[in-house]
Amino acid sequence: MRTASLEFLTRGAVGGLFFLLALARLHGATTTAEAAQPPAPAPFFFVQLTDPQFGMFTENADFVQETVNFERAVAAINRLRPAFVVITGDLVNRAGDRAQIAEYLRLVALIDRAVPVHHVSGNHDLGNVPTPASIAAYTNVFGPDHYTFRHEGLVGIVLNSTLIQAPQRAEALQAEQEHWLQAELEQARTAKARHVVIFQHHPWFLSAPDEPDQYFNIPRARRATHLAWFREAGVRYLFCGHYHRNAIARDGRLEVVTTGPVGKPLGPDKSGLRLVIVRADRIEHRYYALDDVPLRLELSPEAGNADLRRPHSEPAPAP
Repeated sequence: MRTASLEFLTRGAVGGLFFLLALARLHGATTTAEAAQPPAPAPFFFVQLTDPQFGMFTENADFVQETVNFERAVAAINRLRPAFVVITGDLVNRAGDRAQIAEYLRLVALIDRAVPVHHVSGNHDLGNVPTPASIAAYTNVFGPDHYTFRHEGLVGIVLNSTLIQAPQRAEALQAEQEHWLQAELEQARTAKARHVVIFQHHPWFLSAPDEPDQYFNIPRARRATHLAWFREAGVRYLFCGHYHRNAIARDGRLEVVTTGPVGKPLGPDKSGLRLVIVRADRIEHRYYALDDVPLRLELSPEAGNADLRRPHSEPAPAP
């Protein structure tokens, strides 16, 4: 009896030892697996400018004020050194105006060459109802009217929104853009891109996804289709201009960010730019008047960038 008990206890001890060894091995495997997970990417930021619209202040008589404003924006960009800059349309006030285009290109060339600049077409660059000829004239100077760029897990999809807004004189080009867009969205979804961001000139909507059609938004017939494509692909942020004022609107997880102009304002917001911080799980942004652009931007969550997480209309706290 004593021998049997000893044998039982021995088997139990050995079994317990194997259990502990297996548990240790499992814990080690879990730790190794956790260690193998790629670290979250470091945050970065970009600048959105929109509607420089050289010539608008004086109805094409000159572009003196547009030059002053854009020079200040260039100085801020070169000081802050963002990952890239996106200029969301209405680069000039009169499509094809050589002097306005030359001044815009001269000033863009002053941006540090290490900072990529992505141009987006607007209705003042193409005409309110674009044609194959007006689109070709734009692309000959500024490059493609729709394209994709990538940076550190962000996929930026640039659209010709004037073509979406008024396709009647270039329907084949609009159909081609739609086909291309669906393919790009599917590629980004399959690749599990961390952020898929749409950049274009016209806002999809200013307050609600079912708002009535007007000059400052995309018509509902094409709006609903595109928003459905964006939701399916996991898009969360749509950056636009055109309104010459700031507006933030949402449709579920989709956020339409309409940014005020670096050129002439049409509302209470002064001429300025938007700073956008891209983090692993979210994007933060805030519009700054040119007088208020910070000297530097600290990207750590603890560094006091709470103002980028507030709605654009909420005033910053007093210093």
